[in-house]
Amino acid sequence: MTLVAVATALLLSTALYTALLVIMRSQAQADLLQHLAQQGRKVVAAADAGRLDEYPFSSTRALQQVADQDGRVVAATPWMRGRPLVPVPRPNPVDNRLTTDICGIDAPGGSCFTTVEYRVRTDPQTLYVLTLAPATPLVARPAAAASLGLLVPFAAALAGWGAWATANRSLRPAVAIRRELDEITATDLGRRVPVEPRDDEVAKLATSINATLDRLERAVARQRAFVSDVSHELRSPLAGLRVELELALTEPGGADLHQALQAILSSTDRVAAVVADLLALARLDAGKDFQREEVDLAEMAEQEIRRRPRRSRFDLVREGPVRVVGGPSELARLLTNLIDNADRHAEEAVTVRVHCAPATATRSATAVVEVVDDGIGVAAEDRDRVFERFTRLADARHRDAGGTGLGLAISRDIAEAHHGTLTVAGRLDDRPGARFILRLPVHELPPERTC
Repeated sequence: MTLVAVATALLLSTALYTALLVIMRSQAQADLLQHLAQQGRKVVAAADAGRLDEYPFSSTRALQQVADQDGRVVAATPWMRGRPLVPVPRPNPVDNRLTTDICGIDAPGGSCFTTVEYRVRTDPQTLYVLTLAPATPLVARPAAAASLGLLVPFAAALAGWGAWATANRSLRPAVAIRRELDEITATDLGRRVPVEPRDDEVAKLATSINATLDRLERAVARQRAFVSDVSHELRSPLAGLRVELELALTEPGGADLHQALQAILSSTDRVAAVVADLLALARLDAGKDFQREEVDLAEMAEQEIRRRPRRSRFDLVREGPVRVVGGPSELARLLTNLIDNADRHAEEAVTVRVHCAPATATRSATAVVEVVDDGIGVAAEDRDRVFERFTRLADARHRDAGGTGLGLAISRDIAEAHHGTLTVAGRLDDRPGARFILRLPVHELPPERTC
């Protein structure tokens, strides 16, 4: 930025300096012509009055010649006496004055000269009054030109210093941001970069960096909590496995060996369930680019209900095909989790309703799956917490001690991966129970295939 400013200042100041030199030379040339014209008019006035012989040629330092119409020099100043007539064109009859630049003549003071020649008509002849002086040099006023020339590097240096100072002042917040970022570590994610109290790109960058650090801190905190919860969830079944194995080793031929093996199998199943859920979460966290295809939610819900025996009675209410575009295995897992959760908490019956919600002025058409049970329901203050990972309410622990606390969290992640939502509310008939509501968009399907 500084180099560009210096180059620009040099270019502009040099152009300005050149223009000033041209103006100065033009002014000097105009002054010289005016001076020559004045000296020539004095001789012309004497010739017009018939007193050319009385004109004091010997007392002037000017370079002048007076020639007749035959080209003979009839009068001259001291420095031009004895020299041949300066060979310049004669003024035309219309214009009695002619200005000429000529070089290589016999005259003192230089090699090139500027001449002003007047035509004077006297009786009985015509005279030509020629006044000359050394031509104006390229640099008319050397002292002034040298003084102005010093301003060119000074202007470039001033522009460079100003650009450097401006850039340094503008980038100082960026330097502070970089220094702060260099000091932030994985164990100190609470620090933030400074934000200058002004509305410019650096301040906006600092705001974006702080927002990114906020998301990173939340992600790291979530990861740490996740690791802690995983460790806690796996500790109990692994400890149970160890105890059962130690008991079996102490009495290898005991009567309780079969019971011990069944307990080991139960703990192994719980570990396998936790690992399977962790793998599902890892796949969802790694990316949402799973293969998608058209899926009928009503048909899929019926298959998941009939797939294995249930403790509760299930009623499926479907309003024709309800199609969405998504991952078949992911959506099947979502519905399985919701159906299993309702089966564990229901007293007697579970109702699964699959239908389409038509488009409104504020919302496009959506596919809706409602899973309603007649259990104790979910308290209003716990309706967001039940979707957190490894969250198990007191009633859930009592009813299903082997649960992982990941089913609903996985279900919500799958719904969000399909640009949908999963919420829980109370029953519409005000009876005890929970109503899980899944909404998925249908806008990816052709219009004739949507509900």
